[in-house]
Amino acid sequence: MEIPSKYIASEVEDKWYGYWMNKGFFHSEPDDREPYTIVIPPPNVTGVLHMGHMLNNTIQDILVRRARMLGKNACWVPGTDHASIATEAKVVNKLAKDGIKKDDLSREEFLSHAWEWTDKHGGIILEQLKKLGASCDWQRTCFTMDEPRSESVIKVFVDLYNKGLIYRGIRMVNWDPAAKTALSDEEVIYKEEKSKLYYVRYQIEGTTDEWVTVATTRPETILGDTAVCVNPNDSRYAQLAGKRVLVPLVNRSVPIIQDDYVDIEFGTGCLKITPAHDANDYEIGLRHNLQVIDTFNDDGTLSEAAGMFAGEDRFVVRKKIVPLLEEAGNLVKIEEYNNKVGYSERTDVIIEPKISAQWFLKMTDLSKPALDAVENDEIEFHPKKFKNLYRHWMENVKDWCISRQLWWGHRIPVYYLPDGGYVVAETDAKALALAIEKTGNGSLTVADLKQDEDVLDTWASSWLWPIAVFDGINNPDNPDINYYYSTNDLVTAPEIIFFWVARMIIAGYEYRNDKPFKNVYFTGIVRDKLHRKMSKSLGNSPDPLDLIAQYGADGVRVGMLLCSPAGNDLLFDEALTEQGRNFANKIWNTFRLVQGWQIDETIRQPEVARMAIDWFNQKLSETIVTVDDHFAKFRISEALNLLYVMVRDDFSSWYLEAVKPAFGRPIDGKTIAETKTIMEKVMKLLHPFMPFITEEIYQYIAPRTDDDSIMVSLMPEAGVVDAALLKDFEEAQEIISAVRNIRAGKNLSPREALELQIVGRELGRFEAVVVKLANISVVNVVEKADESASSFLVGTTEFAVPLGERIDPEAELKKLEEELIYIRGFLGSVLKKLSNDKFVNSAPAAVVEAERKKQADAESKIKSLTDSIAKLKA
Repeated sequence: MEIPSKYIASEVEDKWYGYWMNKGFFHSEPDDREPYTIVIPPPNVTGVLHMGHMLNNTIQDILVRRARMLGKNACWVPGTDHASIATEAKVVNKLAKDGIKKDDLSREEFLSHAWEWTDKHGGIILEQLKKLGASCDWQRTCFTMDEPRSESVIKVFVDLYNKGLIYRGIRMVNWDPAAKTALSDEEVIYKEEKSKLYYVRYQIEGTTDEWVTVATTRPETILGDTAVCVNPNDSRYAQLAGKRVLVPLVNRSVPIIQDDYVDIEFGTGCLKITPAHDANDYEIGLRHNLQVIDTFNDDGTLSEAAGMFAGEDRFVVRKKIVPLLEEAGNLVKIEEYNNKVGYSERTDVIIEPKISAQWFLKMTDLSKPALDAVENDEIEFHPKKFKNLYRHWMENVKDWCISRQLWWGHRIPVYYLPDGGYVVAETDAKALALAIEKTGNGSLTVADLKQDEDVLDTWASSWLWPIAVFDGINNPDNPDINYYYSTNDLVTAPEIIFFWVARMIIAGYEYRNDKPFKNVYFTGIVRDKLHRKMSKSLGNSPDPLDLIAQYGADGVRVGMLLCSPAGNDLLFDEALTEQGRNFANKIWNTFRLVQGWQIDETIRQPEVARMAIDWFNQKLSETIVTVDDHFAKFRISEALNLLYVMVRDDFSSWYLEAVKPAFGRPIDGKTIAETKTIMEKVMKLLHPFMPFITEEIYQYIAPRTDDDSIMVSLMPEAGVVDAALLKDFEEAQEIISAVRNIRAGKNLSPREALELQIVGRELGRFEAVVVKLANISVVNVVEKADESASSFLVGTTEFAVPLGERIDPEAELKKLEEELIYIRGFLGSVLKKLSNDKFVNSAPAAVVEAERKKQADAESKIKSLTDSIAKLKA
């Protein structure tokens, strides 16, 4: 077949992805093979492909493709998440552009718009993943709000409620004024900010000139104060016990209370208490039975209860209230102050603590099996450093606020009765039956019941993902769940270790009594060269599809993996994707070189070719063993780097140089056949990383049937590694490199054959390789090298290349003496380091050993140089 001169990635990628899809190679059904299962971390239905997705899904695809080629029944389940807050915000914004307000719509009308938007945009990111080469089982695509998943979520809510684990409570929650919903603690991101600390004095009731001063960062909440608190051990305020103060501006009389919570050292030692708007104040308020005045509306504006500023935004009020406090004589001073402020993880607005009736899931008992599973390595984290973070959260877990004040999501299956109370049921019909049973009122209809308006937290659906994608909640004994669960590996980001990973583990043990996955591989954050997180707002995030168009999917995959150690941030540089493309081009050009050789079946295989084939097959086995070890330890980048170097150096340089025929001459049939066999094995090893170019070359290497694809072929296995043979070839490589260095240093043509002398022993089994690659005319074993020779050491053996009239003795002597001065200086610096007891005793053993090797090498080099100088002076 005619091979194109250039590798055109876009044409190859479209061709082979379509072929794989048409052949159904991505699809899996239970059979008698060992299953290998990954469930995709479902991207938000609102999302488009970004660099984090690229990294995460490249790693997943590598793992899945490799598993297929190891003979496993690989199943990678794709899908998307309905993302309650993010999607509802998108739909609200879209409606606003059309002149429609959410508040003017019924719930059903709004949801019809939301589904329309989801149907239009929801599949975009999955289609984009196909451009990357993602080999997902697209027939199994799931959505967290499709019918089977929705049924699963509702069924689990009812089950947990019936187990006494879900309850409704009035609590202080994190409130998002933009989304107008409660958030869990994990959905709040704290940012260090430069704030101001306002010192405000409160007049003691019944006096004209007695005051207490408090310090606050939020003067707008003063309007909701219902007490001032001091520490009972603070002697400065002992006389205030039982007295009352007047709240500034509103002149509300509130008590001075005593509580150990107050930090005597912070601020003035007096604390204003606003139970409706601070979590700690709320707890103090419960202990002291304080009045609760909610001065904020759901949208972050002030309410009528504030007494002033009703309807104005909280931060506008903050600016307005300060001059009023000053004018009233209550403002003492303002100081600069650094503090951490909580932001909504979804909308990036400052959250408000708010007292609200919400649904909660008790977590303490549920979490114990999930903690034990990670502690005893039934589930392993890669890297292991995240185990400590997981342990800390699980040991301090709080009840999970699972209700959200939204319309888009799984509506909470709680039905309120006309005369009070409620029932919890999976469907309207079941709710009615329960309501009739509970009330004894047989005349009740569904219309008499009022379902809870709230929906469940998005994570309260995705925590079931590894089970629900196989319908294991609704049909717990179906063939898919029994075969594919538990899954093998999860690839995700450490930012959602609490949101998602921990909760999936909890759900796994609660509903399958088994782990949801064996391994969790945590990727790092993709950052730019300045260590900034990539984001649209910074303009530092390239469009992944543009990168694929420019560098090819294989180039982008390789570029990202070259700098992506597990758990560490990836410093992305577009030059790496260029390096990935260049690597693909090198592979292509190497194959074209081999394919371009003329073949003569009558020629006998040269000894040098036989030797090179023996060596490379051993090198391949050694590489396979190491690659297998890297994958077992989830060192995926290291595995790629090893293969990269093997292809670039061992195969393209050493091997092909050894076997290639002389210019204009044909190659023997045995060598070309074995070379193509080797290249096919190399393509298979590379395929998980570079699926497209490897399939293209695989199809060119030999005639294939229509169903013969590299992605469903078997990975090559390692043979017994002959370490002695590999060591002998390394010596041959050192000899060849040294001779080439002599040529370069003496400006000798590579075409000029040279004599090689070896002192005291034979060259060894790879003499033919040395002769060909170093262009040696004759190898002589001598007792002493020629006086005119340029010598070098490999190990403890001296080698020499007689130069005769080829060199200028004076110029050579000057060069050697300069090199000797440099090497002696280098040795001096090494000896100084080794004479430092602190370094020798505290540095890692490997580091000390490396310095000692430098010493030995330098001393050997000095001896060689000294001998060469002596010969020239003789």
